[in-house]
Amino acid sequence: MSLTSASSSHQLCDWVDQHGDALLRYALSRLSDRDAAEDCVQETFLAALKGKDSFKGDSAPLTWLIGILRHKILDHHRKTGSRGVSYDSSNGDEESSVDDWFARDGHWRKFPKTWDQDPAQLSEQAEFQRVLDDCLKAVPGKAGEAFALRAIGDVPAEEVCKVLEISATHFWVLLHRARTRLRACLELKWFGRSPVAS
Repeated sequence: MSLTSASSSHQLCDWVDQHGDALLRYALSRLSDRDAAEDCVQETFLAALKGKDSFKGDSAPLTWLIGILRHKILDHHRKTGSRGVSYDSSNGDEESSVDDWFARDGHWRKFPKTWDQDPAQLSEQAEFQRVLDDCLKAVPGKAGEAFALRAIGDVPAEEVCKVLEISATHFWVLLHRARTRLRACLELKWFGRSPVAS
């Protein structure tokens, strides 16, 4: 093994240690199948190793790796014919449906429900986790991506902006839309459901 190959392998091992968890969390938020998410992350690191010469250090390694992972996830959706997540932010439907929740003066048309359950206890319930995952996957376009990267992948906001090629202002708007959609989905599918009779 040459010195260059050894240093590249060492660098890749460092990237796996530093960014592997964030990449997997992001992949899990965009794919229904854990095995598929793990495969996409592995393919991302293999592609990074093969294409190491194309990484010039102009961006953070995490930004570059997420860019590769996004393509691997899209490839997975193409191969399986599964319903993928659209990365197109030009979908006016996303914007108008969120805006319909608010009056012209910016106030809620109908206030969100009060959630009286402890989030820590909820997170331990498998059924709630399934509903939450479904709701996360239903957040469309770049709003879903921004939320998944920042809130789930724990990717810094600046890096999310680079990956999605958006401004900081647009990032915060997308994050707000994602949170609003997620809250509405959880209210409908979890908090608004009828209690099960015992």
